[in-house]
Amino acid sequence: MVDTTMTDRGADAAPGAAFEMNAEVFAATTGAITSSMERVIDGKPEAVRSALVCLLAEGHLLVEDVPGVGKTMLARALAATVDASVRRIQFTPDLLPGDVTGVSVFNPVEREFEFKQGAVFANIVIADEINRSSPKTQSALLEAMEEGQVTVDGRTHYLPDPFLVVATQNPLEMEGTYALPEAQRDRFMMRVSMGYPDAASEALMLRQRDKINPLSQVRAVVSEERVRDLIAWARAVHVSPAVEEYAVALAQATRTHADLRLGASPRATLQLIRAAKVWAALDGRGFVIPDDVATLLSPVFAHRLIPTRAAGAGRSRSGADTVTIILERIAAATRVPIAARA
Repeated sequence: MVDTTMTDRGADAAPGAAFEMNAEVFAATTGAITSSMERVIDGKPEAVRSALVCLLAEGHLLVEDVPGVGKTMLARALAATVDASVRRIQFTPDLLPGDVTGVSVFNPVEREFEFKQGAVFANIVIADEINRSSPKTQSALLEAMEEGQVTVDGRTHYLPDPFLVVATQNPLEMEGTYALPEAQRDRFMMRVSMGYPDAASEALMLRQRDKINPLSQVRAVVSEERVRDLIAWARAVHVSPAVEEYAVALAQATRTHADLRLGASPRATLQLIRAAKVWAALDGRGFVIPDDVATLLSPVFAHRLIPTRAAGAGRSRSGADTVTIILERIAAATRVPIAARA
């Protein structure tokens, strides 16, 4: 089922007037996006920052957790802060690939086939409960997420720029879910978990949301043109050869680890560096440091790693645990400091 009620934005959206990007403007704009989202997402600054990193690093975000902890709310909060086209797709078992990408329909007047765009033709696509649809329907997003285009009946159609997929999913153990294929998981730059809120945040939510839905108070604070400028600014952040070699060493270590059948792909390494650039820019730096890479390693790598049969059967170690072990081993070998964990 496709919901297009979020496609149109109001007149209160931030104007897309021309401006000169600099460090101060970048900080002010990203700060406004973060503040706007945090009015909706209480007590989850890591999840909010991860969503912003994916937007500015031209990646895609997978939010995985149990029902009711705010996965869809995070996606909608990000979408509400950007004055751009937004569509939400509710993934269900009967959803078809054509509902996502679009279909060719015969026009009897013109006597030719016309392409009718699917819900993926938007700047921000919210793929809600993506693992409740069949793998066939999930795969409809593969080309779109990697190449920014879809091919239907042999014809290529390009998607808007910027383009971001924010997908939510319940854990695989939940009823009615399908595992995302390896190729699909590899398209997501980052996977984050919301987790339960702390007691103070949950109590605040009870008081506030009994009166009004906070999403109704969110207004767009940035235009799609300005988002493109933010992306270009973050892309220009410097990465030294030493930091690049550090990232490659971490990726190589996942491919030779005894407990892993499938390690991080070259795409994962590329996305790790892209995310690190945005992370550095959000911290006000024009260069990436090893701590940026180390901090992002688990959200970028963990969902891509597949354990061996023996390791998977024992379930003694998760992908995140393996990433931590690799990080500590590589850091000790290269004398690179481990990033502080929150």
